[in-house]
Amino acid sequence: MPHDFMPGLAGVPAARSAVSDVDGQAGVLEYRGIRIEALCEHSSFLETAWLLLFGRLPTQEQLTQFTKDVTCHRRIKYRIVDLIKCLPEHGHPMDALQAGVAALGMFYPGRNVTDVENNYWSAVRLIAKLPTIVAAYARLRKGDDYIPPRDELNFSENFLYMLTETVPPKIWVETFDVCLILHAEHTMNASTFTGLVTASTLADPYTVVASSIGALKGPLHGGANEEVVEMLREIGTPGRVRGYVEQKVQAKEKIMGFGHRVYKVKDPRATILQEVCGRLFKETGTSPLYDVAVEVERAAAEHFEAKKVYPNVDFYSGIVYDKMGIELEFFTPIFAMARAAGWLAHWFEQLKENKLYRPEQIYDGEHNRPYVPIGER
Repeated sequence: MPHDFMPGLAGVPAARSAVSDVDGQAGVLEYRGIRIEALCEHSSFLETAWLLLFGRLPTQEQLTQFTKDVTCHRRIKYRIVDLIKCLPEHGHPMDALQAGVAALGMFYPGRNVTDVENNYWSAVRLIAKLPTIVAAYARLRKGDDYIPPRDELNFSENFLYMLTETVPPKIWVETFDVCLILHAEHTMNASTFTGLVTASTLADPYTVVASSIGALKGPLHGGANEEVVEMLREIGTPGRVRGYVEQKVQAKEKIMGFGHRVYKVKDPRATILQEVCGRLFKETGTSPLYDVAVEVERAAAEHFEAKKVYPNVDFYSGIVYDKMGIELEFFTPIFAMARAAGWLAHWFEQLKENKLYRPEQIYDGEHNRPYVPIGER
């Protein structure tokens, strides 16, 4: 039987979905048909999470109840805290998050994925507890105490509080919430596909999300935002940008934060993040990393615009987190905190007509090889 082999499954549909859509030629991203620009301007992360999970914007009553449910489930078991304390202090936070999420499944069994109510509470727990795990590891690995969540603080405000034990400024909270909305979903990417493959076996949702976290960790996916900040720090000043870009172009090396498998124009999320940077820096003062980034985008356009290679969401997101004093290694776990909503939305969708993923392969090896006894090899 003949096969067409597409490395990386490029252009091969793997599912039907109504969760989100990208028009890479026009630079349009929609969640459930609503433009991402409108959600960032008018919505909140939890309202957007509800939209992704259930396909519609919630009523005030539904949003109030969902917010209450998430708020009530932010805390984590003391044994999860003990587990985090035992992890290597120099380990990557994504590994800590993956371990923590996998452990959650032992405390909150969700194996019966035909139970709609249990699936709802699993989704609530995952959205609520991922930030607590991330913040706990950020402090415990330094020998600081774990800070429990505060119910009177909203989702983004509470996470930033758990990192520092200080209620953050309003502009930080608003900015961070926009970042979470922008990272919440992005069609059939590597981590979403990984989660769906796991989900197709009818694994519990904690295992599904833990597998997605593993895929997101890679530098070709979520890990790129860390490498962008490292690059900007290496460049140092706007005056060194042009020489750096020229060197990379001549060596045919990748400039981190540029290019996307889907977008042939500037990533709309990068555009929004640039606007967010402007508002944030107006109140808090600019960032030297941002000044370097703007110059990198300008210099890179001279070489890449004809190839339709533009900044993606990773190019500016790390600059925002860095300005807030968040450690570099925690950029991708924050990405995972947000993307959990999208992963779970696809999980809900797949459960309606689940089919086990079992793709074909093209065998490229030998046949009928004889077994050679070990003494004759």
